[in-house]
Amino acid sequence: MPKALSQFSITQEADGYVLQIEDEDGETTEYSATLEQIDDIAIAIEDLDIVDEDDPALLGEDDEERVEDED
Repeated sequence: MPKALSQFSITQEADGYVLQIEDEDGETTEYSATLEQIDDIAIAIEDLDIVDEDDPALLGEDDEERVEDED
């Protein structure tokens, strides 16, 4: 069973980026990454098309129209 994500951070270093992931047990793992890999992560998240209709700050223009149409 996968562990639950507690938090993560991405920091820029002189030679790339560091992705730090902490699980529910407080265990932290660090990964070095290129800008392209960080961009791939961002694109993968965007591709999920996650919409939280209860939080208007997270809605894009298209999502706002979809919620208004449902009312």
